[in-house]
Formats: sequence, C-alpha cells, structure tokens
Amino acid sequence: MVNAFEIQGGKPLKGEITPQGAKNEALQILSAVLLTEEKVTVSNIPDIKDVNKLIELLGDMGVIVNRINDDTYTFEAKNINQDFFQSEGFKAKGGGLRGSIMIVGPLLARFGKASIPKPGGDKIGRRRLDTHFLGFEKLGAQFNYNPADGFFNVDASNLHGTYILLDEASVTGTANIVMAAVLAKGTTTVYNAACEPYLQQLCKMLNRMGAKISGIGSNLLTIEGVERLGGTEHRMLPDMIEIGSFIGLAAMTGSEITIKNVMYKELGMIPDVFKRLGIKLELRGDDIFIPAQDHYEIETFIDGSIMTIADAPWPGFTPDLLSIVLVVAIQAKGSVLIHQKMFESRLFFVDKLLDMGAQIILCDPHRATVIGLDKQVQLRGISMTSPDIRAGVSLLIAALSAQGKSTIYNIEQIERGYQHIDKRLLALGADIKRI
Repeated sequence: MVNAFEIQGGKPLKGEITPQGAKNEALQILSAVLLTEEKVTVSNIPDIKDVNKLIELLGDMGVIVNRINDDTYTFEAKNINQDFFQSEGFKAKGGGLRGSIMIVGPLLARFGKASIPKPGGDKIGRRRLDTHFLGFEKLGAQFNYNPADGFFNVDASNLHGTYILLDEASVTGTANIVMAAVLAKGTTTVYNAACEPYLQQLCKMLNRMGAKISGIGSNLLTIEGVERLGGTEHRMLPDMIEIGSFIGLAAMTGSEITIKNVMYKELGMIPDVFKRLGIKLELRGDDIFIPAQDHYEIETFIDGSIMTIADAPWPGFTPDLLSIVLVVAIQAKGSVLIHQKMFESRLFFVDKLLDMGAQIILCDPHRATVIGLDKQVQLRGISMTSPDIRAGVSLLIAALSAQGKSTIYNIEQIERGYQHIDKRLLALGADIKRI
C-alpha cells in the first residue's frame, strides 16, 4: 500500500499550532528509565514511530509500561529479562531502530553487561557509533563481536570513572556515556561533550534521580559515580525542529500563525537565523507570533557580502533546520549560501525544488546558493518522494506554498519525526489529504 500526501497549495493558513515533544530528547530520556527499578513518569512524549518503537522495545525487555494519557507514560524497570537481548526478536527490533543504541549505556551501568545487534547503517554517514563504543571502552567495558549471530557482547562488570575526550561532540554518544558513567565507581570527566538542550534535560533528570553531574550546559561534564538511582518525573521540551519548521511554513505561505508554548529560552539562535532571512516574529508570553508577510528580505553581512547560513554543534545552528532554511529562502528577496557542514547528501533534495521552479545552484554535496524569487513567481506543484525526515517536511512546506497540486510519496519518513502532521495542518486551513 502506498501512503502519500496530496496537497493543493497556494493558500495562506491561519491559527495556532502546538509543537510536539522533542523526538531527539525522547530517545535519551526513555532509555534512562532503565537506570532505576523505581517508577519514572515522563510527559510530553511525541506520538511518532521512532519513539513508539522504543517504548515497545522497553516493554519487550520487561519494563512495566503504563500509558496514562496521550503523551504521558510511567515506566518501571524492575525485572529486566536478560535473555531477551540474545533473541531473534531483539535482533529484528533493535537492528531496525537507530535509537536502540541508547539503551546500551544504562544496561551496562546497571547490569554490567549488554548485547547489541550490529547496528544498521544510516544514510547520513557511517561514523556515528564509534564515539559510543570508544567511550564505553574508556570506562572499562570490553567488546566481543560474535560473527555467528551478529551480536556485540559487552562486559562492563567493572566500570570505573576516567577522563574521556570525545572525538566528536556527538549528542547520542555523550548521552550514552553519561548514562554509563552515573553508576560507575569514581569520577568521570567528559570533554568535548555535546551540550544541546536535550542533553541538559537528560543530565537534570539524572540529577533528580540522585546522580551527581556538574558542568551541565557546557562542553565539560564531571560525573561522580553513585551507588543507585531513584524514580522521578520528567517533562520533555517542545521540539525545536518543529518550531523552526512552523516559522518557515508561516513565512513561505504568507500566513499568520501562533506557535504555542515554545520554551523560547531553549531555542538558542534558531529565531535569530529566521530573522536574518527577514522573517518577522514576536514573542508573546512563551508563544511565537508570526504575522502574515507578503515579502521578507535576506540580510547581507555588514560589508554587503552574501549571507551564509551554516550548521554547527550546539550552541551553533542545528543541522536539522538547514533544509527548512533553504526552502524558506526560495521566496525571500536576496540570496543566501546554505552550507551543510556536518552531514553529506542532505542537500540532494534540491532537484525536486528546481522542478518546482526554485532558483538554486547546488555547488557541491555540502553547499547550495539560493537566489530568492521574492514571491514574484509561485512554485508549481509536482509529484515527489521524501528522502529523509527533514527534507520531507521542507518539501511539504514548498508544496503548501506552490500553485496547484503536489503529491509527496514515502511519507513514512516524515512521520518518523512529526506526529499527526496532516491533521495539525488541516486545523490551520491547509488543503492536505492522505491518499
């Protein structure tokens, strides 16, 4: 069965939209429930595939999972079934979910051992898991790969604090190492640690459970190992990628939209980058109000040269929003160079935008120059396929602003990261249906 969105574009939208809980935070927080046998309550959990799969996996391991309402669950990891980690079921589920690597740190810390199927590769590049493994080894874990069953068996019966300099400021790598270190003997220092708000949330939650982590929000974390952790309650931040996507959507479609409860102080430079594209936005309480705009003009640098927007580790601009910025720039006045430094092949969806009538020069796999149309020419609707989560939403925004009908296939990719996106856009007045 083919799932696709059919969109009649070119209509301004209006209304309020509330961002879901942060997907990237959810994968870390849900893994952390394994660190204690006491009850942990988590709210503002997004209802999306990647997160639901992880919740299901926790249940299969023996965690008692109760859904209290739409976005709130309780977890009790009293009796974890160790045999499950050698099973075919775990191999199938764990291998198919990139977030499953996040359970390794907590399992090592609490039980002194873990098994993981050799992880599946991701389209963005393969170096991603080395940081996790190197960190665990520094803490004293030993890895044995069994080619017969395709599992890594990890022995961590003697985890001890140490100094770790991460080879890259990996968010998931930092989170995994922190979760392993909280119950290790002695003090661990992690330098070049990621410091994204998601990671700060995880560290604050662990401290409420009884961990001793200092340096939260900086790139140097100090973790004093403790004997055990207790239960807690935790509420996820709103998803900053969704917030950025909705700002872009409002500008591109000339819509008046209010984004509710955004936790503005956690958004870093995201609002400023959109302001550089000429988008007007106002903070009202903790809501962002975007007025309907017929035009928005990209700023230049002070010396008059073309604006460059590039991604960087936090507190730099998140790579997940670069594709949104690229699409929004299509209808701006002026030009901008988009430089995707952290991942390869994330700009290849540009060919679909060219088919819609955008003026973009793809310089190489990392850089694209967008020459804004200033809404003098409308994009035209086409049929297209979504290559990954972020490009999928960028194409959705382009389709909503385009003249005529667009069809987007492979929307499973979009739904890995955005909950009930069609229903939420319908509520703003979008003409979108699932076919």
